[in-house]
Amino acid sequence: MKNTFGNSFAVTLFGESHGDMIGAVLDGVAPGVPIDHDYIEKQLRLRRPAGTISSARVEPDRYTIVSGVFNGKTTGTPLCILIPNENKRSEDYTTDSFLPRPGHADLTGYNKYHGYEDRRGGGHFSGRLTAPLVAVGAIALTALRQRGITVGTHIKRCAGIPDRDFRNAQEDLALLNNTDFAVLDPDAAIKMKKAIDAAAASGNSVGGVLETCVCGLPGGVGEPWFDSVESVLSHALFSIPAVKGVEFGAGFSICDMQGSQANDAMRWDAGGVRFLSNHNGGILGGISTGNDLIIRIAVKPTPSVFTEQETVDLTKGQNATLRLHGRHDPAIVHRARVVADSVTALALCDLLALRYGTDWLRGAD
Repeated sequence: MKNTFGNSFAVTLFGESHGDMIGAVLDGVAPGVPIDHDYIEKQLRLRRPAGTISSARVEPDRYTIVSGVFNGKTTGTPLCILIPNENKRSEDYTTDSFLPRPGHADLTGYNKYHGYEDRRGGGHFSGRLTAPLVAVGAIALTALRQRGITVGTHIKRCAGIPDRDFRNAQEDLALLNNTDFAVLDPDAAIKMKKAIDAAAASGNSVGGVLETCVCGLPGGVGEPWFDSVESVLSHALFSIPAVKGVEFGAGFSICDMQGSQANDAMRWDAGGVRFLSNHNGGILGGISTGNDLIIRIAVKPTPSVFTEQETVDLTKGQNATLRLHGRHDPAIVHRARVVADSVTALALCDLLALRYGTDWLRGAD
C-alpha cells in the first residue's frame, strides 16, 4: 500500500482510527521553517467535530513532534508528528460476522488485506487520519505564507444550498481563515446548518462542494504533462476520504462556453500581466499563470447513516441487513475544508520545491 505523496516534499501517513497512535512524516521540508504551535492547534480545532452537525467523537489531538525540529524551527531532516487516539469506542465495531458497510471501504479493504485489516472505525481508511495531515499541512501553509502565498476554502454548496462566489480573494481568504464554519454568506451558513441538523435527526447525511482559492502562486510552476498543476493537485485531493470529483476554474461548465468566452483575456499593467477573467482557474498548459488558483472538490454524503441497509455477510456468504451504531458525522464537508487547505498546501510545496528547490520554502533570510 502506498502511503506517501510527493517527490521533493513528501508526506507519509500511518495509523488506524482505533489504534494507539496516528501520525505523519514530512520529508523534504526546508530547514528554518518556523513551527507555530498556536497555528497548528487552530487548524486541528477547525477539523475537530463541534456541535450537533458533527460526530460525538471528539479527540483532543494532543500532538507531539518527535523529530525534525530544533529551537522552534525545522531542521530539514524528516519531521514526525504523533497524535494519540484517546476517545475510542471499539466495542461499536466488534461482531462475529463481517458485514461491510455500504459506501465505506470495508469491502475493498477486505479484498486487499484478506481480513487481516483493522476495520474498527474504518481503520487506516478512516477520516481520522486527516488529523496528522492537517498538522503537517499547517507547517506547509506556514512555509507558503512566508513566500506570500495564501490558501483558503469555503463551502461552495452543502445539501444543495449555495454560498456566494469569491469576490475579493485576499479579503475573503482572511475572513474564511478566521471562521469556524467556512461560508462567506452568513444567511447561507444558517440554512446549511439547519439542513445538516435535519439530516442528522432523520438518521441520514448530506454532502457538498468545497471551493479553494490560492493567491500569490507565481507563474511558471508545474509541468506540461504528467506533473501538471492539475495532475498533482488532483492526485492529492482525491486522496481525501469522500472526495468524488475535482475541477479547476469554470470546471465542467466551461464546456458550455464558446472559445472566445472561455479564454481569459489579458492586459498589461504596472504589475505585469493582468487577467480579465479566470475561467481556466489560474492554469494553462498544466502550468500556473500567476492568476488566482481556483479548485473545487465534490464531497459525498457521509456513508455512515442510521437507516437499515442491505449488505452481505462475508463470513457466511449470504445476504444480510445492517443498522449502524456508534458516533458518526451527518456531514463532513465543513470539517473537510481545513483538510482541503492542508492537502493543497502540501501539493503546492512539492510543486514549488521541484521548481525552485526545497530551500526556497524557507523564505528570505
